[in-house]
Amino acid sequence: MIRNTVFALAKNIRSLSAITVETVPCASEYIQTFASPPVLRQQIRCYAKSKDRKKGKKDTPVKVHINEEQLAEVINLSVLRAQMEKGISTMKEDYIKNLSLRSATGAIETLKVGYEGKDYQLQELGQIVRKNPKTVVVNLISFPQTIPAVLQAIQKSGMNLNPQQDGTTLYIPVPKVTREHREGLAKNAKSLFIKCRDTIKDVQNQTIKKLKKQTDISEDLNFQVQAQITAIANEYIKEAEKMLETKQAELIGDKP
Repeated sequence: MIRNTVFALAKNIRSLSAITVETVPCASEYIQTFASPPVLRQQIRCYAKSKDRKKGKKDTPVKVHINEEQLAEVINLSVLRAQMEKGISTMKEDYIKNLSLRSATGAIETLKVGYEGKDYQLQELGQIVRKNPKTVVVNLISFPQTIPAVLQAIQKSGMNLNPQQDGTTLYIPVPKVTREHREGLAKNAKSLFIKCRDTIKDVQNQTIKKLKKQTDISEDLNFQVQAQITAIANEYIKEAEKMLETKQAELIGDKP
């Protein structure tokens, strides 16, 4: 119907001064067969489709309302929060103990060392003495078998320490507070944040996995609870991100 109308219009009108096509799709294809192309090209307008106009719009994230009463009826909410808070607490402890600009003897004394499936503080395994402002000495003569584990714990502590072994004695040079040292500590801060974030995500995923197996609740309720669990996890991750930003600003020397 539209095609016939366009052909009839084009045949009957020989001198076209202006034709505006607004609502007929692809009308120009037929009109240009009979009319002067220069005139029509100036008057015919192409309008963007509605779906093309929407491409430029950004999707705004949907805010999830956390209904703790509803959650408590479906999952153990207190356990969920406790497990996620444990990740935050561990990150705080690691920041305090391992990411100071000057590696204090106290931080080395309380360094955790894993040996034969158990965790020990370094001061439980050896004698620790600060020989001078630049060197800490650890004597492991009582437990020489733990030396490999101790070396590994020191190197992975995030304190940027490089111990030197002489028999059963470890000499730990305390690094100078250089820009490179600051940046190294800031990088370690990021690694500890990622560890915390992954812990929180693991708790989230394990809880949702169990939830999906529940058959005593409706599909809609199951979906709502999953969204709320994810929202709670995101809150803890944001808290960890703020801690990271503050710590990195402190280490690099920028204002938080």
